[in-house]
Amino acid sequence: MTIRAVIFDLDGTLLDTIQDIADAVNKTLASLGFPEHEVKAYKYFVGDGEDKLAFRALPEGRRDQATVSAVLAGFRKICARHWGDKTSRFPGIPELLDSVTRMGLKMAVLSNKSQPFTKDTVTAFLAAWRFEVVLGAQPSVPAKPDPAGALNIASLIGLAPTDFLYLGDSGVDMKTAVAAGMYPVGALWGYRTADELLTAGAKALIEAPAGLLGLLHG
Repeated sequence: MTIRAVIFDLDGTLLDTIQDIADAVNKTLASLGFPEHEVKAYKYFVGDGEDKLAFRALPEGRRDQATVSAVLAGFRKICARHWGDKTSRFPGIPELLDSVTRMGLKMAVLSNKSQPFTKDTVTAFLAAWRFEVVLGAQPSVPAKPDPAGALNIASLIGLAPTDFLYLGDSGVDMKTAVAAGMYPVGALWGYRTADELLTAGAKALIEAPAGLLGLLHG
């Protein structure tokens, strides 16, 4: 395995964003008269884009398009003011990014967050490192697990998909990597389980960010 570049998922892999996401959705749900959820529930609501997040947070029977749109609008309005209040880099991420940079590998971010939100988040919390491409959800690019985004990144960087290691914390990420022909690695410090990652195609699991260096050097 010769790796020349790494694609990172954002939420649950580089950044711990779950509290801010939960707060924004819960405030929106409460304002609309719907029950709120514990933060741990949001670890399974996220991962497939903001529309799916809104859909999953609503009670069954109230997931019509108009109501989903109302939750989504409220979520985005609150996030516009408070999206980074409690967000932080996971422990070990700065050291990992420093090491990958020193190795001379290209780095990119691929998220199912909206493109503006993805870019703002990376700028706020990860500006110390160079990412060749920062790609979030947009109408022209199908959401993960469709491999289009990952393949677009490979094309923009000018490397073959097989040159990439893909690090993510969810089954969606592993399926994306497999479909794109990249090397899928599961991050166990994120929001999903080892079983989910392995079932979705992870070829390796790492307990902490430093564990990625062993794979890259190997």
